[in-house]
Amino acid sequence: MPDTISHDPTRILVTGGAGYIGSHCCVELINEGYQPVILDDFSNAQPGVVDSIETITGKRPPVIAADIRDRAAIATALSDQRIGAVMHFAALKAVGESVRLPLAYYDVNVSGTLALLGAMQQHGLKTIVFSSSATVYGIPDSLPVREDAPRMATNPYGRSKIIAEDFLTDLFAAEPDWQIAVLRYFNPVGAHQSGLIGEDPSGIPNNLMPFVAQVASGKQPCLSIFGDDYPTRDGTGVRDFIHVVDLAKGHVAAIRHLETAPGLMTLNLGTGTGYSVLELIEAFIAASGREVPYRIEPRRQGDVAEIYADPSLAGTRIGWQATRTLEDMCRDTWNWQSRKP
Repeated sequence: MPDTISHDPTRILVTGGAGYIGSHCCVELINEGYQPVILDDFSNAQPGVVDSIETITGKRPPVIAADIRDRAAIATALSDQRIGAVMHFAALKAVGESVRLPLAYYDVNVSGTLALLGAMQQHGLKTIVFSSSATVYGIPDSLPVREDAPRMATNPYGRSKIIAEDFLTDLFAAEPDWQIAVLRYFNPVGAHQSGLIGEDPSGIPNNLMPFVAQVASGKQPCLSIFGDDYPTRDGTGVRDFIHVVDLAKGHVAAIRHLETAPGLMTLNLGTGTGYSVLELIEAFIAASGREVPYRIEPRRQGDVAEIYADPSLAGTRIGWQATRTLEDMCRDTWNWQSRKP
């Protein structure tokens, strides 16, 4: 039998809440009257992010320093903080790194999710928004990609997300009173318009937009574009870039929906528009006024030519759609990059 604890539906445990997406979700949760509680081991986040959240919102979320695989620590947090729902972001997330370190990715992403769900089950807490990825689709059969497309991940990161999704599906089949939203992100970019929080990768960035920003600022000398011979309009890969604030608002919309409509839903969070690598670079040059030198490299194994979302189901189910443009994404990224020390 689960332990009986008092749940406050406004108190949301945000695992990985000091990270890039988690911190933006904390801001939007506070803006909408929720009380986020951050659980993070700060392996890929800076403690100063919490100060920035407080500066933006005027409220400082409680912070629990713990590893997502530590079920006892999670259980204590759920009880002590009277948590009413969970947003689960804590994970390793670099595709290339996952190919080199598959066991680490399965350990954190799979074992961590299992520890979290076990702690939630222990305390009778059954509402969760799960951070998944369009990486689960692999090379899509058709475009735009709908939620019922086959899952064919081509790397350990994507497969770790598929396994975690399967945990949630099996759990809901066994216990249909759970309230679960699986949100598959396309390519989150941008930063809060204040310039106080944004993507701050350790070392050399793994993702395109922060690398572009670091080249524009002079921190990196040159951008590598992997492939200019794809069957796309300019030969470079095409992706669905989504502003991180739009993404965060999608999570709040999902939590709101689950409060009145229990069940399991899987939704794409994207714009429905694909931009090429060269188009993103051109937009960034216009936003920053800086040059972005690049060189063409051979294609990378596992990269797809083109992928973008059909996000219409999110509009129908939770009343959400992305509103920010590529220009907004580049402007806010540059504002964040240029404010950093």
